[in-house]
Amino acid sequence: MPTGVALRDVREQLFGAAERVLLRDGPSALTSRAVTEEAGCAKGVLHRHFADFDAFLAELVLDRAARVEALGATLCASAGTGDVTGRLADALTELFESVAVAIVGLVTSRDGLRARLRRDRPTGVPLLTDAASALAAYLAAERDLGRLAPDADPDVLAPTLIGAAHLLFADRTGPRPGAETVRRTVATVMGGALRDG
Repeated sequence: MPTGVALRDVREQLFGAAERVLLRDGPSALTSRAVTEEAGCAKGVLHRHFADFDAFLAELVLDRAARVEALGATLCASAGTGDVTGRLADALTELFESVAVAIVGLVTSRDGLRARLRRDRPTGVPLLTDAASALAAYLAAERDLGRLAPDADPDVLAPTLIGAAHLLFADRTGPRPGAETVRRTVATVMGGALRDG
């Protein structure tokens, strides 16, 4: 590892390596050695920048949660344009084709990581909760613009969409659902909440 590399570069290199291990081998294969070997750096690099491996994993989860928030901001900015069902299907696909499914598995399988995350996030599963909040904000904006029925409840629709999509994408080793499957799922969940036209 060259000296003088900015901390952010090291973090991103390690986070990227962790994602590759997660996607390729699953949460049970994610160890500090696997991450540093994948990153091509000495094991001490990880421990120089993070208190321990659970601290590293917590930062990885929080970093990826921030990306979900950015996806949500982009989605909210699109309110009033395009097809609501299509926008939701695209957002859910982007979310679940990323490392999100693997991170959810990681969080649920590691007690120490979950306990660390609970300090600042006492409820829900990180990434899924963030995604539900992002979708709820988008749906509320669309309702305010009259594109959803006035009685549509974004706080119920959003987690329902997240749960349905998560089930479609949950098998990380199986085939990915097609765009039409995701769109049909979204259309079914949204049902009578969507206004015609």
